[in-house]
Amino acid sequence: MLSARNTVTQRLNYKGLLSSERVKNQDKQAFMDWIMAYIPTKHLLQGPLKVEALAGDAGFRRYFRLNTKPGLIAVDSPPTQENNLAYVSVAMALQTQGIRTPIIYAVDFTRGFLLLEDFGYELLQSLLNEDSLGEYYQQAESTLLEIQQTAPKAQTFPVYDAPRLYTEMALFGDWFLGKMLGISLDRDEISLLDTVFDVLIESAITQPQVVVHRDYHSRNLMLLSDKSLGVIDFQDAVLGPVTYDLVSLLKDCYVRWPAEQMRERAIIFAAKSPHCDASGQQQFLRWFDLMGMQRHIKVMGIFARLALRDGKQSYLKDLPLVIRYSLEAAKVYPETAEFYDWFLRRVEPVLSAQTWYSDWQVAGEQPFAQDGVT
Repeated sequence: MLSARNTVTQRLNYKGLLSSERVKNQDKQAFMDWIMAYIPTKHLLQGPLKVEALAGDAGFRRYFRLNTKPGLIAVDSPPTQENNLAYVSVAMALQTQGIRTPIIYAVDFTRGFLLLEDFGYELLQSLLNEDSLGEYYQQAESTLLEIQQTAPKAQTFPVYDAPRLYTEMALFGDWFLGKMLGISLDRDEISLLDTVFDVLIESAITQPQVVVHRDYHSRNLMLLSDKSLGVIDFQDAVLGPVTYDLVSLLKDCYVRWPAEQMRERAIIFAAKSPHCDASGQQQFLRWFDLMGMQRHIKVMGIFARLALRDGKQSYLKDLPLVIRYSLEAAKVYPETAEFYDWFLRRVEPVLSAQTWYSDWQVAGEQPFAQDGVT
């Protein structure tokens, strides 16, 4: 455990925990008892313990805000489905580098319980508009430069290697094409995808390798009370390509900003990065585009799986934008242009039958729509 036992005894209020949808695979009474036992002494309960269920993420974790001052977040993170040791290890590594991640006050690895600092309510995405974008993205990019200076300890950050990159993109064929669209690939199509995947993997593994958050975008960044940025959802961090987190931020799956403006930001980032000083602008932009294509091909599969397997339908509405990012990048480079032509010929005609589909060519043209899931 990472905190001393709090001996305060109060009547427990189970508001927010009565539904099995909110705390799965854990004993509710044990969870509440554990929370009471490990509330730090400097965090004062404001009456009987109450917990407020918060919106979840793409994983199996459940988050609950406690009625303490200062605030606390209790997490139910089933150890059979989530790597809680990785969460703690990565958090400590980032904090050593000066990155603001939630302080971990207590953790029970056996049962999958965590007690965290409450970062508040202000997701960066909700603060973005044409006037604020430059300031907040500059802050996010500065934080990313610091993340990339984190010591890449092998026991904390697994290598984002070719097999892992390929396995991610295979979700596109399995879940997006096969299970969602009902497309069965023939031998030539499988060969086409493998060839394109090889191009994307080669581009990724030949880039400078740094610590990668792996889901670095405006829904995983929070503006804190002191106006610094807090970073969340970092438990899947790896040692990987220098452009991965940057393209995750600038080609955000949930919101689109003017493409040329984002490319200019990418060039400025490269000029500031000690890892990219010898690459040159064109090389860096090629890395950036092809890395984005790898990520967005993977995301098509992930969003389909979240909807079909996990019942998280709200991700589907973001697929047209993800498709747009993928095809815009594919069209630019001779090595990937065949994917663009194939997608338009083979996949696009099937999309119109999907209830979630809208024209990918204009997806994201209203950048201030902030609805969705985290």
